[in-house]
Amino acid sequence: MKDVFGEAWDRLFGPPVAHRGLWSPDGPPENSLGAFQAACVAGYGIELDVQISADGEAMVFHDAHLKRMTGQEGRLCDHSAADLRLMRLAGTDETIPSLAEALTEVGRRAMVHIEIKIPFGEVGPLERRVCEVLIDHNGPTSVIGFNPYSHAWFADHHPKILRGLDSYSYTGPDARHIAPDVRKRYAQLAHVQIARPHFLALSLDMLPNAKADAFRRGGMPILAWTVRAPAQWDAVKASCDNLIFEGFAA
Repeated sequence: MKDVFGEAWDRLFGPPVAHRGLWSPDGPPENSLGAFQAACVAGYGIELDVQISADGEAMVFHDAHLKRMTGQEGRLCDHSAADLRLMRLAGTDETIPSLAEALTEVGRRAMVHIEIKIPFGEVGPLERRVCEVLIDHNGPTSVIGFNPYSHAWFADHHPKILRGLDSYSYTGPDARHIAPDVRKRYAQLAHVQIARPHFLALSLDMLPNAKADAFRRGGMPILAWTVRAPAQWDAVKASCDNLIFEGFAA
């Protein structure tokens, strides 16, 4: 893998990755240029989220709805990139950046893990736009996400982009939109066969994990998310290669 992905492969194993950038309640907000700048200064990698705007731009934002972070009503996908860039994040001067703007801010200073935020089964426009943006970026990156069919699209169309499959236990309200039999298979990592990832990004609620250990022994690194305290990392680090963290100095 080192021969194919070079620096990006090396940076899977360190430094730790700041979840949505190095944000804090009294500092730059999540998924902002300020949070990405802070992560670079501190020497961390970066995880960020991308969604597609109404006019086809890859925008950096986590929630489907705008309310929590901007106070605005509606969904991100119903607004143009120009409109989204005017919305202030968490009452600060920071606004919603595009993926291109975020990568320009980071440059080669940090590994950037780009989480593709699309509903299960919907593949195409966002993946294509992310690829277009990555063509003009020479820093280390990966694409990550929960939708195995999105990963399969990258594997078929752009196999030289490093891919990491996100997974968790698929219990609780966040998984209600997924059929029970599918939730069970995904919790057992059966969707790795569909996604064909180069590494796994696993939630703390499914670590340690015997199936993941087997993939790791076969050469597939494991990243843990989201680690919010040193004790959480201590409990799983023997089974992992790196962590995605927030709320403390990893």
